[in-house]
Amino acid sequence: MLSLATLGQTGARRVVTGTRGRLMRDSRCFFTCLPDCHSVPKTRKTRWAFSNHYRCFTASSPAASQKTPSYSYVIIGAGSAGCVLSNRLTEDAHESVLLLEAGPKDMWLGSSRLSWKIHMPAALTYNLCDDKYNWYYHILPQAHMDNRVMYWPRGRVWGGSSSLNAMVYIRGHAEDYNRWQREGAEGWDYDHCLPYFRKAQSHELGENRYRGGSGPLHVSRGKTNHPLHRAFIEAGQQAGYPFTDDMNGYQQEGLGWMDMTIFKGKRWSTASAYLRPALPRPNLKTEVHCLTTKILFDGSRAVGVEYTQNGQKKRAFAEKEVILSGGAINSPQLLMLSGVGNADDLKGLGIPVTQHLPGVGSNLQDHLELYVQQQCTQPITLYKAQKPFHMVKIGLEWLTMFTGYGATAHLESGGFIRSRPHVLHPDIQFHFLPSQVIDHGRVASKIEAYQVHVGPMRSTSIGWMKLKSANPLDHPILQPNYLSTDIDVWEFRESVKLSREIFAQKAFDPFRGPEVQPGPQVQSDADIDAFVRQKADSAYHPSCTCKMGSPSDPMAVVDSNTRVLGLDGLRVADASIMPSIVSGNLNAPTIMIAEKAADIIRGRPALADCAVPVYQPPTLNTQR
Repeated sequence: MLSLATLGQTGARRVVTGTRGRLMRDSRCFFTCLPDCHSVPKTRKTRWAFSNHYRCFTASSPAASQKTPSYSYVIIGAGSAGCVLSNRLTEDAHESVLLLEAGPKDMWLGSSRLSWKIHMPAALTYNLCDDKYNWYYHILPQAHMDNRVMYWPRGRVWGGSSSLNAMVYIRGHAEDYNRWQREGAEGWDYDHCLPYFRKAQSHELGENRYRGGSGPLHVSRGKTNHPLHRAFIEAGQQAGYPFTDDMNGYQQEGLGWMDMTIFKGKRWSTASAYLRPALPRPNLKTEVHCLTTKILFDGSRAVGVEYTQNGQKKRAFAEKEVILSGGAINSPQLLMLSGVGNADDLKGLGIPVTQHLPGVGSNLQDHLELYVQQQCTQPITLYKAQKPFHMVKIGLEWLTMFTGYGATAHLESGGFIRSRPHVLHPDIQFHFLPSQVIDHGRVASKIEAYQVHVGPMRSTSIGWMKLKSANPLDHPILQPNYLSTDIDVWEFRESVKLSREIFAQKAFDPFRGPEVQPGPQVQSDADIDAFVRQKADSAYHPSCTCKMGSPSDPMAVVDSNTRVLGLDGLRVADASIMPSIVSGNLNAPTIMIAEKAADIIRGRPALADCAVPVYQPPTLNTQR
């Protein structure tokens, strides 16, 4: 498609005269009308500028001097979902894609070594400490957590949060997706999601009914075989929990070795897995340092976007669709800035209403977690590895061979358990680390210690987000309403007690020193609750703010085909469309969502694998 005429149409290209800046539509062609436009004959003398598969009209008229590029699809956000969509949609050579990213590329001079803060797995905390690749959000003071203001890092770089996260690959439980179906996300049950997990994945242990073997996303297991990881898994069995050899496969419940998105010693983000292989394609155009400020509409149809880059305001147009993949904060923020959201809120900020959708920004869900820490009596934790001399040594080994302690995030074991009897599937998650983490890793560890990250997976506290102002540069107001229900408080109390019980097992006898956190003085329920209020923090899993559901659901934002309700040419595909949060980390499910959305957008039949066996506990009458 040309920005002023349809590519391949014979005869003259019709240009409609109109007011400068007004968006007009001619068949499937969208453009900015300019004064004194006229019919342009199809001759070789006419100057049309082509850049591969994206088009710009650059006729010599001074009024047309500003290029207005047009593409089949414009994707906002080169994160976990946006990279997947860019790859899959450009597999069709006749389609063109523009991918806009607010942050920079994830490599400097094309080198992962020079960008070691992203690509070295052990360096993950570096990018949590500044805003170079990070939106660096903060939430409102939490009334049920001593009015604490908490920090939410979110990726602003190629790969998005998959370039910042801890590289843990967890899909959630089969029942999470069956619940989605019941909540109105038709066709998003486990039978229809599992094939897309497999399609995305290339697991180093090989393909089976649950794992993929040939996808772009490389998934591996930890290589350190650390004695503290072995002790944690053994202690879980001593406490009465099963061992699971694949918590993403048949049996989530139990403790075992975790999967990680690490390949050949390097972080394997969606930028590495999906975007870089697609960059040579002539029908993919990428731009960085672009803050998208508005979706452009022609009536109820999205026709393009407005963005700023290097201080300049620019526009790009979509022949088919605009796709938001900015994540659970940026996607609803952009919708609201564009007049899509709660009409009363938008009017209060002076934003013209395009579509009243009160669910935009509502239904905010996240995982809270805390650290139960134990001093270690043997010098085998990562404490010494964080000393300057050892850090240089580890860094040099990784820079030269991509091996050693720098080649893992060290979260190599973990698990899932049920908090109480009659819970149908695990609702508490563990990540074990042979080290001590303080303040998101922004403060150096003080002692030889190990810890387990623990928290409930399906909290009932629901929050919201709203615009602070109509200025796209202002961070939105984030209110997760943590610990606002009694059951959430109880589940966290149980999480502490169950973690202590595992650490008290015989397997830890050779290593166990005094408890560091919560500390031996914290014993009563009231003391534990106070500790939770003071120390629990986000697990960095915001989601569900553009809920997928039935059009009859007043809080739904997108339908089961990821289309924004009441509008044409506009989709959302990222963690924001989850109807409810899944029981585990969110990166793998977000990639699955994008894989499935790509097939929907391309008009392909949905993949399905029916009646896949899923583990059921021998009895629900007991907690384990």
